[in-house]
Amino acid sequence: MAQEALHAAGSVSLWDLFWQAGFIVKLVMIGLLVASIWSWAIIIDKIMRYGAFRRQLNKFESHFWSGQSLEELYHTLSERRTSGMGALFVAAMREWKKSFEKGARSPIGLQQRIEKAMDVTLAREMDSLESRLGFLATVGSAAPFVGLFGTVIGIMTSFQAIAGSQQTSLAVVAPGIAEALLATAIGLVAAIPAVVAYNKLSSDAGKLGMRLEAFADEFSAILSRQIDEKLTQQR
Repeated sequence: MAQEALHAAGSVSLWDLFWQAGFIVKLVMIGLLVASIWSWAIIIDKIMRYGAFRRQLNKFESHFWSGQSLEELYHTLSERRTSGMGALFVAAMREWKKSFEKGARSPIGLQQRIEKAMDVTLAREMDSLESRLGFLATVGSAAPFVGLFGTVIGIMTSFQAIAGSQQTSLAVVAPGIAEALLATAIGLVAAIPAVVAYNKLSSDAGKLGMRLEAFADEFSAILSRQIDEKLTQQR
């Protein structure tokens, strides 16, 4: 009898387990599946965006250090939408040109305004890089507990069914327990990739941010020298 019950339970597909589950457990499973699909969409999108962002940084650095004048590079980049190092460069050069057009006389004040413009642009770029990573962290931390909640509800429902039928055979117990454990399994399926991807993508975003900060510091030093030279010539 026990062997026949095991064969009967083993023949039940995951789809059957889902449809046999209670309303709350189904709701939990659907929510976890939606969260998992959305997590994978974010993961794929971020991998592609970070790859494109890296290539963009490499391309800008090759142009920046090619010997092309800052004025020519600014004229080229200011005519189109930029991001990354290009956005930092355009923001700094725009402040530089505005200040000298208005007759800047204080090198300290001009330097502070340029650094402030780059800081604001850097913060905007980092927000763009890190956007939606919080969702992965939330799914990674909450999905197992949500799945466990569905499992607890499912097991409670199974025990109530057992008490009502007054039968404790494996054929009665196994399907309800399997339905309940499916919620935990789906929770882990949603959580594990989200946690791994969050750690990897957060690390990648941090490395890209460090490259932006390094360029901002280096370009700020270049402009500082040019400010001193230009103000000296004006005197």
